[in-house]
Amino acid sequence: MSETVSGFEVHDIRFPTSEQLDGSDAMNPDPDYSAAYVVLRTDTGAEGHGFCFTIGRGNEVVAAAIQALSPYVTGRAAPRTAEDLASLHHDLTHDSQLRWLGPEKGVMHMAAGAVVNAAWDLAAKRAGRPVWEFLSAMSPEELVSLVDFRYLSDALTPDEALAILYAAEPGRAERAALLRAEGYPAYHTSAGWLGYDDAKLVRLAKQAVSDGFTQIKLKVGVDLGDDVRRLGLARAAVGPAVRIAVDANQRWDVAEAVRWMAALAPFEPYWIEEPTSPDDVLGHAAVRAGQPVKVATGEHVANRVVFKQLLQAGAVDFVQIDAARVAGVNENIAILLLAAKYGVPVCPHAGGVGLCELVQHLAMFDFVAVSGSRDGRVIEYVDHLHEHFTDPAVVESGRYRAPGAPGFSARMRPESIAAHRYPDGPVWRARANGRAS
Repeated sequence: MSETVSGFEVHDIRFPTSEQLDGSDAMNPDPDYSAAYVVLRTDTGAEGHGFCFTIGRGNEVVAAAIQALSPYVTGRAAPRTAEDLASLHHDLTHDSQLRWLGPEKGVMHMAAGAVVNAAWDLAAKRAGRPVWEFLSAMSPEELVSLVDFRYLSDALTPDEALAILYAAEPGRAERAALLRAEGYPAYHTSAGWLGYDDAKLVRLAKQAVSDGFTQIKLKVGVDLGDDVRRLGLARAAVGPAVRIAVDANQRWDVAEAVRWMAALAPFEPYWIEEPTSPDDVLGHAAVRAGQPVKVATGEHVANRVVFKQLLQAGAVDFVQIDAARVAGVNENIAILLLAAKYGVPVCPHAGGVGLCELVQHLAMFDFVAVSGSRDGRVIEYVDHLHEHFTDPAVVESGRYRAPGAPGFSARMRPESIAAHRYPDGPVWRARANGRAS
């Protein structure tokens, strides 16, 4: 039976996380975790859900950009196949006038990603599979057809991508079974927000280890003396065997990053994340060469081209994909293939609102059908706001459990949307009234 996308809704959803300093870091001291949220509805009653993650102000800008894409989707046949999803991705990212706003970066590109991800949610639901299984069941040829290879062919050709996928094809079923039985390794960030006091940091770090995590992460970058003290407290709390990554959230220039990490190196940080501008490929390479700690980046990398250059320049030890920063599932497949070509492990960025729910699917697909490995790979986990989703991420004993429900785990509860809609939802009305009084 034919099915058409007949409805397109966009919501500005925000959570007042700044009240408890959840999510606070060196560049973002008071975030309100937010989602520019889109719902695709079909004439048969099916729904696809997607979103962009922001941290408050500007969420309305992303929501407006998503709304501008409605004509490309409304009235279109509901996507079901790789061909449908490749065509939609192409149409959303190749409109010449909208593309001028990037090209292929920034608010318009993120908006395209929200719609693309909603389409994947819809297609996987129609197939009766979670997105990671839906992707993992596709042939190498179908997966390659999803990727836009423009600007990539000097680093990765379609034939090379096919070879990577064919090499991983044996054992797909066994790896999928391992995921269902064992899950996927996670690391914990919720202990390390920069706004937390020392006692809370120590308590949460110990709790994370007790809960089975073998890696935690601390935010750094405002005051070196504070960071030395905090990292010392964390190391004493978790012991020598637990990895502690640190994250500067783009705070430093190159020389400052090198100096700062040389001072923190005695505490054996596992990686330094976003030491400088996400656009500065050569800066990342210089930081990597100038001090002993491994380098990770990616949550703010705008597109597949910058990831390509980071890998070509030998600038990163870990690639951190983000499910909602680039143009959705399709572009993230390109990045996974690039990382596999260069032999660099992918450790996705998550947290925020809904990012854990989304990116677990991409990491699990990578294990089953691309890299074939979980070695050295972990997915970030932040224990906030999962209760607002109908199929929340589940982490047990430091491992993500494989999602079993059809779709992309992206559907937010209707009551959460109603309560947190900005600025007229009751949560925000109450907050405004409190300020007014």
